[in-house]
Amino acid sequence: MRFTPDLPTQRVQFDGYATTYAEAGSGEPVVLVHGSLCDWRYWKPQLAGLGKRYRVLAPSLRRYWPERWDGRGEGFSISEHAEQLLNFVVHAVAGPVHLVGHSRGGRVALEAALRNPGLVRSLTLADPGQPLPGNHDPRGDFRRQAREMIRDGQTEEGLALFIDAVTGPDTWRRMVPWFKEMVRDNAGTLIGQAGEVIPLPDQLALRALLPPVLLVGGALSPAPFPSVLDWLESVLPDPKRVSIAHASHGMSLSNTKAFNAALDAFLQ
Repeated sequence: MRFTPDLPTQRVQFDGYATTYAEAGSGEPVVLVHGSLCDWRYWKPQLAGLGKRYRVLAPSLRRYWPERWDGRGEGFSISEHAEQLLNFVVHAVAGPVHLVGHSRGGRVALEAALRNPGLVRSLTLADPGQPLPGNHDPRGDFRRQAREMIRDGQTEEGLALFIDAVTGPDTWRRMVPWFKEMVRDNAGTLIGQAGEVIPLPDQLALRALLPPVLLVGGALSPAPFPSVLDWLESVLPDPKRVSIAHASHGMSLSNTKAFNAALDAFLQ
């Protein structure tokens, strides 16, 4: 994971809130939706790479950096972020977009597509943070443990626990400095997720979803992500699916070239 330079940001105002986003390139619009503990900076390699062919926009969801949040109060849920995303598409693009979501951002993007498919040209879900029917997580209650560590002032240990659980053992230690800085900036959002229940989407609605769908997984992604993709592949109408070699959950960073190529091929 090599260093990528910072990009200038813009802000668009709606519903009394200013959404910060980065933008690169021109062409068909592609909107990138980050996951837990991240923000628009997660997508630097895609802004640089895909921006050569598309108009790429990467917003920070509400409560994520550059907003500073201690995890208290409202304004943080899949539903609210899906509405923010749809409003962002309307105000920043004024037309349908290719929607790409990673991890929790994949569930946000899916919710947005289910609510307003007319604003979605295509939908890409990269290891989406979607519980399976029965809601069994083989990783145990790692989210609660990480939150308690952060609340107790053991921020580094809590973040390491969370990142290693979703990506693989020893991932946090090996992360590059800019990624760790981004995650630390968003530590409060993990506390804010304490009361969040990620809903299982209605299967009839999934089967009727109109935009074409690409499912992306890391070849090394830990459970339950492969099973989540299996379930979505069985329910969605004719989705395409690709696996990013030599990559785990953060496949868009650890194998940027392959991820960007797979996305580009699907969008074309």
